[in-house]
Amino acid sequence: MNLSRAADKLGVNLSKLESLQQSILRRSSWPEPKLMRFEKTTSGIEAGTVIFENGDVVFGYPKIRRAMMLEAAIKKYFSNWIAVEEKMNGYNIRVAAIDGDVVALTRGGFICPYSTEVARRLIPPQIWDDQPDMIMCGEMVGPENPYVPKDIYPTDSIDFYLFDLCQKNRKGTAGVHKTHEFAREHGIKATALLGEFRADRAYEEITQIVRDLGKRGREGVILKDPENVAWPVKYTSSQSNCHDLEVAFRYYNDYALDFFVSRVVREGFQSAEWNETEEERKARALRIGESILLPLVDTVIRKIHGEQIVQQVQIRVKNIQTARDFEYHLRRIGMKAIFDPPQPDEEGGYLVRITKLVMSTNDKTTALIDGDMW
Repeated sequence: MNLSRAADKLGVNLSKLESLQQSILRRSSWPEPKLMRFEKTTSGIEAGTVIFENGDVVFGYPKIRRAMMLEAAIKKYFSNWIAVEEKMNGYNIRVAAIDGDVVALTRGGFICPYSTEVARRLIPPQIWDDQPDMIMCGEMVGPENPYVPKDIYPTDSIDFYLFDLCQKNRKGTAGVHKTHEFAREHGIKATALLGEFRADRAYEEITQIVRDLGKRGREGVILKDPENVAWPVKYTSSQSNCHDLEVAFRYYNDYALDFFVSRVVREGFQSAEWNETEEERKARALRIGESILLPLVDTVIRKIHGEQIVQQVQIRVKNIQTARDFEYHLRRIGMKAIFDPPQPDEEGGYLVRITKLVMSTNDKTTALIDGDMW
């Protein structure tokens, strides 16, 4: 692997890059192509940035900041117009062609075998012949999403929605207009563009959009500068926050404390900014409380009855080897799961049911039930 060439593209000197191999730069030889990935952000290089064996660099997608007080954030970060896209609730991938082979990278810089098969099926291959340096950044969503399964989108399996474009060996993104134009030209689904608003009039419009999305169980919005100068900002619905809490408290010992606290804090800021009535605030409090208590109680009762606490998901693959590779992929990222034997489906592929084991919650709950201290 030519580190000197990669260092030039990354904007760091060679000695710095070599030193990172001892700390945050990790090698991966499976699945091919071989690569090195950045586990953490350093020297202006985003976590998830990947250096491939052929010297190609795919930069990590920049972390999007979150607004807590929407109106103040709009005034502070946007001066002219704001493009509003739906924020979809799935998992983020970057799709690129490396020496002609299409691969899908997770946010952490791993090649995901399942996502790669889906991307190769859904994205027209001609794109890579015409634009070999293109990187497509998108969200995988649907009920057969093995990380964040959701049945709120118009698919009974899994789908890819484009939300940005990048180029290999370069930082930066194409921006909202070029991304949606590209999607239309190539027949690719893109995250919904919900409107463009003048910054000084956008708050009320965006607030209503978030309310409407929440009623449909959707996650929220991404605010983007149409000129692609200001950084994007994200803002989520109360229903999305509460659904996250519901999942997290069911598996309470497998999530970091900040995951719980941040979502409750979001609810407090939103309730205050929206100037809710006493009745509305009590309804929000009930929604939050039920999201916390009910799944947690259910977990404890299930363990009292001797049940295992698990998460059931499923994937649909064209090739059985993809399921085997995905099983190994989950193991290497530290996730324990049991794969049922693949079942042939009506379209010539295979349905694979997966039981994800949440060991920490199981062990902690059993210990507490048996009298251990917190």
